[in-house]
Amino acid sequence: MSNQLPVINLMGPTASGKTALACELYERGNYELISVDSALVYQDMDIGTAKPSKEEQALYPHHLIDIITPLEVYSAAEFVEDACKLIDEIHGRGKTPILVGGTMLYFKALLEGLSSNLPSADYQIRDEIVAKADREGWQAIYEELKSVDPLAGEKFKVSDKQRIIRALEVFKITGQPITKLQSEQPRNVPYRYSFHNYALLPDRLELHCRIELRLKNMWEIGFLNEVEELMIKYDLNENLPSARSVGYRQAIDFLLKSDRSHKSKLEMEDKSLFATRQLAKRQYTWLRSLQEAHQFITFSTTRQAQEDLRNLHR
Repeated sequence: MSNQLPVINLMGPTASGKTALACELYERGNYELISVDSALVYQDMDIGTAKPSKEEQALYPHHLIDIITPLEVYSAAEFVEDACKLIDEIHGRGKTPILVGGTMLYFKALLEGLSSNLPSADYQIRDEIVAKADREGWQAIYEELKSVDPLAGEKFKVSDKQRIIRALEVFKITGQPITKLQSEQPRNVPYRYSFHNYALLPDRLELHCRIELRLKNMWEIGFLNEVEELMIKYDLNENLPSARSVGYRQAIDFLLKSDRSHKSKLEMEDKSLFATRQLAKRQYTWLRSLQEAHQFITFSTTRQAQEDLRNLHR
């Protein structure tokens, strides 16, 4: 398979140090960076997403940052299409792409392909599902899913709102469970690539400390002001996919309250910390799942990764 194009995937949970490591590799001159982050695609969402600053991006350019507004939607299928195009262009320039980020759904879609014949989104159906949830509660929607697709009911939790909406949407369009369609449909795996998968997996206690420090800095440099400006500029609200980025939903809830006391602010910060830790936990779970199907090299510290990757590829 010597004709395959090498692609380096550098994964890890939030605050693990993967971006700094990718930037160090970039300095060698043989690489270009592609962001694999579902939050960094949004313009003007900078502080809460820990987006590299303009100065950092000038030194270490990242593809797929700031490509849409917070009012738009960016799917895993769109990511795969854009990433494959960029990978080919980067190799055309004689360099190797490093895909760096923590959105494991995007990595999974790239590594395994996507079911090719699932129907496109039907926003009328989605709105109807959400409206029913508003009337009857998400537990009722979850029970409806379990009645038409028991396997999806086993895989999802009632809190997996977007996945439940998608599964019910597919069933309402096709009359068949999404799990059945996914198992039957071919995969569009990009066989022309040779993926080299690396994961930075710090000790969880250390990661929690890093997350806490990152969030503390986030509050200090004006995250709430950023969210307030987004609410004015884009009418940002919790129903938009962009607002699902950790911290933003909690900040929106706080800013909409009449009570903006110190106690209420501390509660919001605690909720943001909890949500970020839960995100990291889900990222660990995704990584373990991906490791079962694909060859991975894992590092527990950034220093170990730096030492082992010094002679990476070319």
